Amino acid sequence: MSDENKALVRRLVEGWQDGHRREVAEELLADDLVNHSASPGEIGTKEQAIRRFEYIWKALPDFAVEIKHQVAEGDKVATLKTFSGTHQGEFMGFPPTGRRVAWEVFDLLRIRDTKVVEHWMVMDMAGLFQQLGRAQPGD
Repeated sequence: MSDENKALVRRLVEGWQDGHRREVAEELLADDLVNHSASPGEIGTKEQAIRRFEYIWKALPDFAVEIKHQVAEGDKVATLKTFSGTHQGEFMGFPPTGRRVAWEVFDLLRIRDTKVVEHWMVMDMAGLFQQLGRAQPGD
C-alpha cells in the first residue's frame, strides 16, 4: 500500500502542483479533505486548496515543484520538495519583484480509498520572505 500511496502523491504533485492541472486535484483530493495547514481564517477545504495553487500560479506563472524525498508508512506519505518560480504578481502581500525564488516545503498527506483526506505542511517562509527582499510582508 505504501508504494501505491507514494505514486498517488507523486501524481498529485507532478500533475497538479507542478503541472498546473486543476483536474488532477479534483480527482485525487477527497471532497471531505481537511487541510490542517490552512491559512488563518480558512477552513481548509478541497476548494480552498485548489484556489491556493491557482493564486500561486498567477503570482509565479512558471511555478515548479521538485520532489526531493518521499517516505510512506501505512496510509501516510511524507514529501520534501522545493517550490520555485519567478515572482511576477502580488504574492502573500509582496508586490511583484521579478525575482526567481525557491523554498523548501515538507508535507504529510493521509490517503483513504485512493484520495487525499488530510494534509499537514511546513514551509520555509523566512527563506521565501528573505528572497522577496523583506523579513515579512509589509516591511
